[in-house]
Amino acid sequence: MDEEYDVIVLGTGLKECILSGLLSVNGLKVLHMDRSDYYGGESTSLNLKQLWKRFKGGDEQPPEALGSSKDYNVDMVPKFMMANGALVRVLIHTDVTKYLNFKAVDGSFVYNKGKIYKVPATDVEALKSPLMGLFEKRRARKFFIYVQEYEDDDPKSHEGLDLNKVTAREIISKYGLEDDTIDFIGHALALHLDDGYLDQPALDFVKRIKLYAESLARFQGGSPYIYPLYGLGELPQAFARLSAVYGGTYMLNKPDCKVEFDGDGKAIGVTSEGETAKCKKVVCDPSYLPDKVEKVGKVARAICIMNHPIPDTNNSHSCQVILPQKQLGRKSDMYLFCCSYAHNVASKGQYIAFVTTEAETDDPEAELKPGIDLLGPVEEIFFDTYERFVPSNNHETDNCFISTSYDATTHFETTVKDVLQMYTKITGKDLDLSVDLSAASATDDK
Repeated sequence: MDEEYDVIVLGTGLKECILSGLLSVNGLKVLHMDRSDYYGGESTSLNLKQLWKRFKGGDEQPPEALGSSKDYNVDMVPKFMMANGALVRVLIHTDVTKYLNFKAVDGSFVYNKGKIYKVPATDVEALKSPLMGLFEKRRARKFFIYVQEYEDDDPKSHEGLDLNKVTAREIISKYGLEDDTIDFIGHALALHLDDGYLDQPALDFVKRIKLYAESLARFQGGSPYIYPLYGLGELPQAFARLSAVYGGTYMLNKPDCKVEFDGDGKAIGVTSEGETAKCKKVVCDPSYLPDKVEKVGKVARAICIMNHPIPDTNNSHSCQVILPQKQLGRKSDMYLFCCSYAHNVASKGQYIAFVTTEAETDDPEAELKPGIDLLGPVEEIFFDTYERFVPSNNHETDNCFISTSYDATTHFETTVKDVLQMYTKITGKDLDLSVDLSAASATDDK
């Protein structure tokens, strides 16, 4: 291989495929390699037989009652997309929407004092929500009106507050909101992973709630989320196709991809099967450079197959339920993700639910019980854990750009943030995502 590439990307996980597509569109010469013979890496989707093989091994076959294996697309990293969020903007920016069809997700819920409630996201919904008492509804309504009307460039909408200086805690106390209300606003609307945001400048907090409300308004539906038909396995392939259109080269089934370094410790190429491809930069997931990452945690999850929707979710065929950490006496939130045959990821009448959280003990089954108990009867259940890694290298000295492992969240906000930060480090410029979202309407399949 005498050619030199600008970038060699190792691994076909979703993050790597998005980057490969974006870098190709940006005019870089990209070679994309993977030790596997399929797209998706850790974020692949499995049919029923593959699911059984992965978690049960041996020759055991899935029960016939579950229907045809090929009707299933079970995501290994299940996440919904915010309808106005960064990933949708990336899809439109790159025109990848033409390869995919989306459908709105039916519901967005939060767990409070042992019950599941719809997440109120606007002043109108606040007044209807059984989550709050009468006086709290009025206070929440005022807060939501403030957030809805807030505009960066309109000082009149700021009510004398500089959101770069005042904290989220100070804004919340101005409206006198109770702890349970703060809980669902911070975790189910702003999608913060812990309560650290309370003592940070309030601008990010307010913008996250605005994004949620704007995404919700996009479909006039029950949630701010969308999800591709046939599951997330479609996404890596769509970005791979994009990369190929712009001249990217793909090589799957390349065993033992070894990154080569020069005497200064800079990545200069990748060797597989005795051949070395030269490059200026290497992009990869943590598994390809294990000595340049550090373990930061572990995700525990249960994958459940059911023949009914999650109870108390208005018979939603697809939904997210967030269980805030305080409600469970934990350090981290728990997430329920449910999808069904309505999104072409299961046989007719079947539902797939995931219960996911950051593992805090060595007994994931016990940890996940509060979420599993909300699902009702389950036909099949698989337990799984995987370790989370973050890069520990300095990309400026070794030219290696390593993605972080997927977290426990069931939405894409943290995933896309990582991709966009990597893009900026690799290219030296920010990706302009100020796109016209109405351009996506052709693929919005309600």
